Amino acid sequence: MAVRAAFLPAVGSPLEITGIDLPDPGPGQVRVRLAAAGVCHSDLSLSNGTMRVPVPAVLGHEGAGTVVAVGEGVTHVAPGDGVVLNWAPSCGTCHACSLGEVWLCANALGGAADVYARTTEGTDLHPGLNVAAFAEETVVPAACVLPAPDGVPLTDAALLGCAVLTGYGAVHHSARVRQGETVAVFGVGGVGLAALQAARIAGASKIVAVDVSAEKEELARAAGATDYVLASENTAREIRALTSKQGVDVAVECAGRAVSIRTAWDSTRRGGRSTVVGIGGKDQQVTFNALEIFHWGRTLTGCVYGNSNPAEDLPVLAEHVRAGRLDLAALVTERISLDGIPAAFENMLAGKGGRALVVF
Repeated sequence: MAVRAAFLPAVGSPLEITGIDLPDPGPGQVRVRLAAAGVCHSDLSLSNGTMRVPVPAVLGHEGAGTVVAVGEGVTHVAPGDGVVLNWAPSCGTCHACSLGEVWLCANALGGAADVYARTTEGTDLHPGLNVAAFAEETVVPAACVLPAPDGVPLTDAALLGCAVLTGYGAVHHSARVRQGETVAVFGVGGVGLAALQAARIAGASKIVAVDVSAEKEELARAAGATDYVLASENTAREIRALTSKQGVDVAVECAGRAVSIRTAWDSTRRGGRSTVVGIGGKDQQVTFNALEIFHWGRTLTGCVYGNSNPAEDLPVLAEHVRAGRLDLAALVTERISLDGIPAAFENMLAGKGGRALVVF
């Protein structure tokens, strides 16, 4: 059965809207009709080669929808069920999984090398980050779907699959923000907005949002920011001025750029913690001298997928949504159709906008 999808013909090429032929789900597979998919900066990183996956590929890794059909052996979901896509399912057997660090699973992206569909012209297609959410429908391994939480519309639940898990997890799992601590979030995109809300939920006493765009201040403050700093060479100094010249306890970097990683580090107090969420390229070199590492006693850590376990964290996030503590709609700056994805990518390349949501 042919459906429409946005696919990447080659690294560095514009996305194209085309028809694809999806097979029926085989053993251990699920077919999902998408309700919504988020346009995430990680998809841009895939399209420009910062992160590598086999191409041609249908991108999109953040989505939710309704099960259309299931293959033999699938029992945890059934046709008609709402589901959230999980683009990085853990295998449960590798070294990282044995340590409980499922977000570092060595086999999580193995499915990206598979051929899962073909264009109507016969070209083999790979499923991007496993789930190929930039399509009206997709076929995924059963491990890539989680039951959608009750009381959360599927068009909102799509954001739980990446942006919210990543931003929330960066604050609660990686940085482990405590009640009363001060936090700075660098980059007010979808993940940054989720991190701001997570810092508010954690009880941070001061939450500083930092971005290159003055237009994002209103979004940041609505998400929980108490202060807003326009990124410049004086950013660290401004943040210290807001915190009695000490610096914040925690910095969460969501842009993946050397300058913002270095500034996040400089913005924390002595003994402070910086968590890097943004995905930068190999050319983004961050340097420190040996003396400052000793003197400041700061901690710098990477953060993959919010150091989250989707199966465990999704119900927690859903409860925050139902209780009104987490506003998923506030993470979306633009709602578009499938045909609008190429333009959304151009906006991200130009540094415009926050997070677009494709509504099917």
